Amino acid sequence: MLWKTEFSHLLKDFELTRQPVIIRVNKFDEASAKEFNNRMAAAQSTGQPVVPVVIDSYGGQVYSLMSMIAAIKSSDIPVATIVEGKAMSCGAVLLSFGEQGMRFADPDATIMIHDVSSGGRGKIEEIKADVKEAERLDEKIFTMMARNCGKKDDYFKKKVFSKKHADWFMDAAEAKRHGLVNQLRVPKMTIKVGVDIEFE
Repeated sequence: MLWKTEFSHLLKDFELTRQPVIIRVNKFDEASAKEFNNRMAAAQSTGQPVVPVVIDSYGGQVYSLMSMIAAIKSSDIPVATIVEGKAMSCGAVLLSFGEQGMRFADPDATIMIHDVSSGGRGKIEEIKADVKEAERLDEKIFTMMARNCGKKDDYFKKKVFSKKHADWFMDAAEAKRHGLVNQLRVPKMTIKVGVDIEFE
């Protein structure tokens, strides 16, 4: 995502005390979730009207994703999600949490959705518990995505089931047809620093 700053010709000297926050997401792990939350908190006091979240990720840990989602839900500023390259697994879910109308994807980007992986190991009862938890998360995540996209709760769950639970790859245009993406482009952000003169 490109951004530029435009300054009024009436300004000779200037200093931005707070730079705008643009969050880039490549991984979903505890460290990246912590960084994401810190950056979201910082964005609340910059004066910017929107928080751009740029996604280029193969996915990662679902619990880290849930932490990021919580930060978006508690934000006082709308969030724009922007896919550059790929938004797979957790990345596709995060994409759906952009404000309606503010979910962007490069036309050549790839989006992929699939079931939550349990990764269960150990004793049989432990594996059963892991599978049960994966099913719970599956239901929760597919429902959230569907609601974000204005669909029925089981919309994405049924789609994945119809594909025999295989990874569902789609280009940006197909993702737009399902409501995950609103605009097939990567936006540009302009920061305008000006002087307002009023006469009363």
